[in-house]
Amino acid sequence: MNIYFCIIIGALLLEFILYNLARHLDLQNISTSLPNEFKAHYSESEYARSQEYLMENTRFSYLTSSFDLLLILMVILFGLFNNVDVWIRGFGFSPIVTGLLFFGILFLIQDIISTPFSLYRTFVIEEYYGFNKTTPKTYLLDKIKSYILLFIIGGLILFLILFFFNRFGDFAWLYAWVVLSAFLVLIQPVFTLFIAPMFNTFTPLEDGGLKDKINAFAQKVNFPISRIDVMDGSRRSSKSNAYFSGLGKNKRIALFDTLIEKHGEDELLSIIAHEVGHYKKKHHIKGIIMGVIQTGIMFFLLSLFLNNEILFSAFKMENLSVYASLLFFSILYSPIELIMSFVGNAISRKHEFEADAFAKSSIGTGEYLIEGLKKLTVTNLGNLTPHALTVWLSYSHPPVLSRIKALNNSE
Repeated sequence: MNIYFCIIIGALLLEFILYNLARHLDLQNISTSLPNEFKAHYSESEYARSQEYLMENTRFSYLTSSFDLLLILMVILFGLFNNVDVWIRGFGFSPIVTGLLFFGILFLIQDIISTPFSLYRTFVIEEYYGFNKTTPKTYLLDKIKSYILLFIIGGLILFLILFFFNRFGDFAWLYAWVVLSAFLVLIQPVFTLFIAPMFNTFTPLEDGGLKDKINAFAQKVNFPISRIDVMDGSRRSSKSNAYFSGLGKNKRIALFDTLIEKHGEDELLSIIAHEVGHYKKKHHIKGIIMGVIQTGIMFFLLSLFLNNEILFSAFKMENLSVYASLLFFSILYSPIELIMSFVGNAISRKHEFEADAFAKSSIGTGEYLIEGLKKLTVTNLGNLTPHALTVWLSYSHPPVLSRIKALNNSE
């Protein structure tokens, strides 16, 4: 029996079982009793609706995860990667061009297969619960723009990785690591200046009380902000959010228009203070460092499995290649990636608590942030009682009740 085949199939099944067990426990954890912290924000009927939303999404996740598992098992067991590879090799292109086509065709197939699920989630589930504001035209344009970005940015990165591994032998992983690490650093300003404006309109926040409070707070905590923008998040969803982007002096605050509509100035300022806390605590730098370290480990291990005949036989491949090595190793690497995601999520939840504490200390009270978190949860029909396994597996943010408790208990 092929050892790599056993590892891959075992990892796929383990991940499927873990996440579906967490979904089952989430449904078991649903309580009809509304937590005291939300009695002033949820009516009984609204709370029941939030639980219906959770159940609907969970049932849909059962379906999509089962379909994804069956699909990848069929692809592996029937050697369908080999069929695509043999067909593309027939064009007689160079190994790098063949590799780009190989990944491009696989992505296109995967996207075509997954699009009906995406359409159902957007135009049926999100529509039914009053969240969806996306029109078919916006959905289609988003698809086209995403394809363009993937072709330009993803194609360039993949080209460089294939070039290095085809040309530089034992040190190829080092060159690939340097390039991808540079991308992790540069993606923030690129996102702020070019990518985000492709999908949304950013309008400078009007002069007034909120803008004055934000500027005064930024000066108080010595946090330079180059732009404060309102983003037309309502084009796609009624859900609310806010985020920072950029590095150095080119930091931008983006406030969803839906967030401004539903929150008072003091709540908005506390939410912004939380985001500032991430920067002041250097969470973004720590995230980049973690990403760079993980990337280095992944590329080094990839170099050890390059053109591994046993690994290729697990996928019923007739020919060895660098590009297929990259794909097959990424699948083999999934158990390590799964473990690292648990660690990454735990660190992220810790960072969220730290950012909350910064917001409370810098504002002088946690009252407004707590109110903001409650309103965000109600607006987004968030799950108030996720099971601990779900939090451990999937939550990059702590459950809202845990955040409220920490804010109330902190000095």
